[in-house]
Amino acid sequence: MILDDFDARPGSATSLLRTIVGSYLRGLGGAVSVAELIRLLDAVGVSSSHARTAVLRVKNKGLLLPVTVNGQAGYRLNPDAVPMLERGDRRIFNLRQQRNGGPWCLVSFSLPESERAARHQIRKRLAWIGCGMVATGLWICPASLTDEVEAIFLDLRLRHAATLFITDTPQPNGPLADAVRRWWDLDAVADLHRRFIREFGGWGPVGDPRSAFANYVVMLDRWRVIPYLDPGLQPAVLPADWPGFESLALFDRLRWELAPAADRFVGG
Repeated sequence: MILDDFDARPGSATSLLRTIVGSYLRGLGGAVSVAELIRLLDAVGVSSSHARTAVLRVKNKGLLLPVTVNGQAGYRLNPDAVPMLERGDRRIFNLRQQRNGGPWCLVSFSLPESERAARHQIRKRLAWIGCGMVATGLWICPASLTDEVEAIFLDLRLRHAATLFITDTPQPNGPLADAVRRWWDLDAVADLHRRFIREFGGWGPVGDPRSAFANYVVMLDRWRVIPYLDPGLQPAVLPADWPGFESLALFDRLRWELAPAADRFVGG
């Protein structure tokens, strides 16, 4: 399984390229010339030398495979990466919000000390899909993420080590909202939302396709990490001033205002 790579800093050449590849390469038939990738990256302020370095890094991650496109050097999307991109589409563009009183998935797993590295991979990947940690071997998430949890254990060939429980009523010692603040770092997630609002709250539509493309890609590149770290918890357990709803509304508005003109630049 090829995983989305969040090691690259949002706004870096590598992160911007991954955002461009994930957003547009499937619509271009799955293949693109190196010259076209450099043109697209130039529009978001990445020099040709940094663009070539970014392309190499993304290729080395397994996302792109070398190919000839209309007689020019180019790349095609690795078919093994398509499931990852499709999961990303669902996360980024259709952030699921748990309803009040909605079901939860509890994830229990146990591995011996000799498999410490595998335990680390499980914890890292559960955290990256937005699960919260109740205890060392017990994690929790909205039940809507159950399929993604299953996929992690199947991919690691550790499904035998895990048991999943679905429940409507977790019963911690004290209010559920207090327990949620222990299980998730809500302050860190809220800060991501507030930074997105501060950075993009004043943006709006632009008529020039090149500028629209640049703004859309930069905005999307900043946003795409947030839906992974924010599992869309039910409003009843979130702070009263939770910024995620405003942040999501801003993303949706900018997407509809910028994406059509951005598409024209890519197709031009």
